[in-house]
Formats: sequence, C-alpha cells, structure tokens
Amino acid sequence: MELGNASPPLPQNEPVLAYRPGSPERDQLIRALADVKSSPVEIPLVIGGERIETGDLGRLRVPHDHTMDLGRFHRAEADTMARAIDTALSARADWMNRPVEQRTAIFLKAADLLAHKLRSWTNAVTMLSLSKTVHQAEIDAVCELADFWRFNVGFMHQIYQLQPQSASGSWNTMEWRPLEGFVLAVSPFNFASIAGNLPTAPAIMGNTVVWKPASSAVYPAWVIMQILEEAGLPPGVINFVPGSGAAVGDVAMTHPELAGVHFTGSTATFRRMWQTISQHIEPARHWPRIVGETGGKDFVFAHPSADEAALCTALIRGAFEYQGQKCSAASRAYIPASIWPSLRERLCADVARLGQGDVSDFGNFMAAVIDRSAFETIREYIIHAKHDEACEIIAGGHCDDRVGWFVEPTVVLSTDPASKTMVEEIFGPVLTIYVYNDNRFAETLELCNRTSPYGLTGAIFAQDRSAIAVASEALRDAAGNFYINDKPTGAVVGQQPFGGGRASGTNDKAGSLLNLLRWVSPRTIKESFAPPRDFPYPHMEK
Repeated sequence: MELGNASPPLPQNEPVLAYRPGSPERDQLIRALADVKSSPVEIPLVIGGERIETGDLGRLRVPHDHTMDLGRFHRAEADTMARAIDTALSARADWMNRPVEQRTAIFLKAADLLAHKLRSWTNAVTMLSLSKTVHQAEIDAVCELADFWRFNVGFMHQIYQLQPQSASGSWNTMEWRPLEGFVLAVSPFNFASIAGNLPTAPAIMGNTVVWKPASSAVYPAWVIMQILEEAGLPPGVINFVPGSGAAVGDVAMTHPELAGVHFTGSTATFRRMWQTISQHIEPARHWPRIVGETGGKDFVFAHPSADEAALCTALIRGAFEYQGQKCSAASRAYIPASIWPSLRERLCADVARLGQGDVSDFGNFMAAVIDRSAFETIREYIIHAKHDEACEIIAGGHCDDRVGWFVEPTVVLSTDPASKTMVEEIFGPVLTIYVYNDNRFAETLELCNRTSPYGLTGAIFAQDRSAIAVASEALRDAAGNFYINDKPTGAVVGQQPFGGGRASGTNDKAGSLLNLLRWVSPRTIKESFAPPRDFPYPHMEK
C-alpha cells in the first residue's frame, strides 16, 4: 500500500466444526465424499502456471479400500524438475518486489476459500486420500492450514516492523530480503496442513519455491495448489512437481542456486538430503538454509498422582488417532506400578471400543495406514513384539490387508525399557508401556530422557506440582513440545509452535515467527544525512 501502512487482520484460530448428525457441515461433507468418489482426476504438474503432463503416471490410492480409484497423477522427471527450478528463479524478482499488502491479500484469501467455499471438498479429498476420519481431516487440512496462512502473514508483518535504532544525523533500516535462489519444499503424506505450509511459508516472505509433495498425498496437495491459484498466487511462485526423490529431489539439492530446503519426513531421508547438499556445496552460490522436522519416539510419563481417566484418554488419543501416523504420536509410556492394574483394565477396555474401518462411516475412530510399505513395517514390529520374551501384547496385534491396510490399535507391555518397540520409531498404532516402581520416579525420568535419539514431543501426567517441576526439568531436552496433563499431539498454530531437536529436526518451530525468519536474509541500510567532509579525528589535533 503505497499511500498507507496497512496491517493484516489480527489472526484467530479457525473454529473446528463438530459434524454432528443433522448438522449442515455433515450433510455437505457427505455430498462432497460422494462427488470425489465418483469423479476420478488426472493431476498434472504445474510449472509457471502451465499444466504439464509427463505421461509417467502414478495411482491415487485409497488406503482403506483397495478397490477404490481416485485417479492418476503425472510424475516429474529430471528435465521437468530443471524447468521448474528455472521458472522459480525467473519469477523471483517480480514476486519479491510486489507490495507486501498484495502478498498478504493472496494468502488471507486462500485461508478464507479453504475455510468456507472449499472446506467440504478439501476435507473429502483428505479423508479418502489419506484415510483420515472427519475430525482428523477437519483439524488438519482445513483448520491448521487456514491458521498457517493467517498467522504467517501476521508474523511477516511483525518481522518487517523489527527495525534498528538511529543516531542523530542518520537513519538505520533493516530490509528483510528473501533468500537468493530458490527454495525446495518436500512435504510428507500425513498432514495436508504441513504440505501446504512448507511451500507457502517461504513464499509469504518473498521466495519462489519448487514443491515436491509425497507421492501418497498428491491429491490433497493438488487441492491446495488450486486454492492458491484461485486466491491469485502468480504463476511461477510455487511450482508443483510430484515425483520420486531420485528424479526430482536430487536435481534440486545439487543445483548451485539452491537457497533453502523446507522438509518434513523421516530422519533417515533428512540425513541423506543434508549429506547430498553438503557434498555439492563447492559449486553452490549460497549456504542453503536447511529446515527440517523429522521423526519422534514420543513419550507419556505418568506420576503416581496422575488423573487416571485423563491419562488413559491421552494414551488412546495420543497413540491411535490417525493410526499413530503422526511424528508427535504417543509411542512409549512410563506408568507407575501403583496405578498400572486399574489403568491396564481401563486402557484395554477403551482400545476394544475403538471402531476401525472406512472413513465414510463417521462412527469409526480409526482407519487404515497409508500404504503397503507402512503396513509391512508396522506388522514386522508387532511380530517382533510377539516373539520378544520381554514383551506381551495386551491389546490388538492383528493386521489385515484384504480390504485396506488395516493395523489394529496395539498395546505392548515391556519389561525391558530398551526393547525394540520402546526405542525405535514405528509410525503406526503401536504403544509400548514400561511399568516402573513408584520409588524410582527420578531414575525413570532419566531413563526416559536417554532412551530415544529423538526429541520431539512428550507429556507428564501428575497432580503433584512438585513432580511436574521435577519432570519438566529432567526432560527439558527430551521434547521440543512438552505437555502437562495433556496428550503429546495436537499443537495449534500461534499457541504451541511446533518442532524438536536431537534426531527430530532443526526445531525451527512451524507456527511461529521463528520459522519465517529462516526464509529471509536481512540487509542493514544506513543513510547519513550529514556525512563527514574531511578525514582527521579530534584526537589528531596538535
């Protein structure tokens, strides 16, 4: 705004709709689900606004129903990836020089399109493509993504207002430049909100982006891309290039104009990406900003004073919502012996009540895991637990791939705090419990701290305030997001900035101003109104 200093509306978190029987949102969603099922799509690449079909097609699968086909998508190849990079570089100058109010308006409009006009369609595609229940799709693909867009433009304006002091006779300013080059965004399958945030957070700050979504989540990403285009995002700012990591990712990571990487995925993949970038740093023109959120082996730690009903609910929701396919999912729990017998009875009874099946049946709490590879990996962990003398499966343990990739919610009781399912990330609906002696609270806290290489999320349940204080200090480095008397999942944009350290990533806190700062390169500018006109200083006088 050239003739004023415009500020965006104060961001507020998008309300989560309940989808109760008879509600208008439920009726609209049921119709949208039917439409998506009956209308297979063919998804192209989008480079510079142009739809590109490579002919190398992948299938849009429905994890909970092998017979359902949502369509096909075109895969990028090395040459199309190179074209996407060139397009992003060409679009950079125009995009970064656009008035900030124009960038603001685009993403605020995208948030409103998502929250209103396109809410049912976005939820339906997410439910079917990712096998999410209506609640999980609603909090992810609609509410959290709308929050990212609204809060991030607010954070952008806050950053631009960070200016240095000026002395008499001069004026100091800070220019928040986008990174020089292009940003590569590599998004995961499990959260549409993350898929939408990874390319748009850098774009909001004036960067141009090449976006590679997960192959198992191309359809929700395509919906997001279309929303951004309808909101007025100029061609070339975000270039949509689904494809394999080898064909697509390596081209970008070895490119001399790579300015940054915004990644969410596995720890092993992130390590390989970092190694690839470092091995090609010699021809690079820039030091790439590498921002990654990776794995987790997230814990729930109970004190003898814990509220048992709240603890049990947190274990159920934290471990089994979205089939445990959250980097923040509760995967290991430490329970005091004094409350274990009654908690075990309550927990097993609750697991038996969890409905599992097609997401179109709104009575189900869970659905299927994302694909055959995930199914086989999780099943191997369950088989291992069945044969491990230190382990006992006390609930679930059955896997069935006849209709979809279904893994029962499974609870493993382990007498070995270092057993395989207690230590390694499973990324599925498997919770392992270790029971400790009440009088070994402090020692078990230290055990929890050193057991896992990760440091993403964790929770303490206690009514004893001193126990909360002790646990909070002992587990300070064990979790970047720490919860007191709540499950370790469900971080909300603007309320609980998300990210962790250790093997869990760079902890750049998505959903906060800190993440946006990674996508700018500040330039300090000093203007002197009365510059000196001769070189000698006073101390040089005779």
